[in-house]
Amino acid sequence: MARSPSSFGFMGVFGRSHDLKQLDAALRAADLHPKLVSEAVKLTVVNLLKDHAVGAEPAPQAYAAAAEMLAYCMLGPTMLSATSPPDLIQRVEARIERALGAGEGLDAQLILLTLHAKVVQPEVVDRFGLSSE
Repeated sequence: MARSPSSFGFMGVFGRSHDLKQLDAALRAADLHPKLVSEAVKLTVVNLLKDHAVGAEPAPQAYAAAAEMLAYCMLGPTMLSATSPPDLIQRVEARIERALGAGEGLDAQLILLTLHAKVVQPEVVDRFGLSSE
């Protein structure tokens, strides 16, 4: 089955696609303003979510999980902990540990994306010894 294409819109005439709107909403919920995330990163994230979806489209909670990972990597635990539920930092850090142990999967790809896009916080790189080599 062909997946639905993502669209940024065109000069305000054509609207953003539903998947990008869902990601923007999830980023806001994770306390990361969507304007702080480049459109290229967002498009890559929705494509990764589609690649890992069980059905035709990613589940709504997949957008939330991806947004939490991006928020952690881009803001760092110190800044994120000031505005997030207390257990969020531990949950995301556990996901990072599992992703680094497995070396593959959606979370590993999201972490690698933030490294390659050069939007990951140095604190996160140091804490987990991240590199893209």
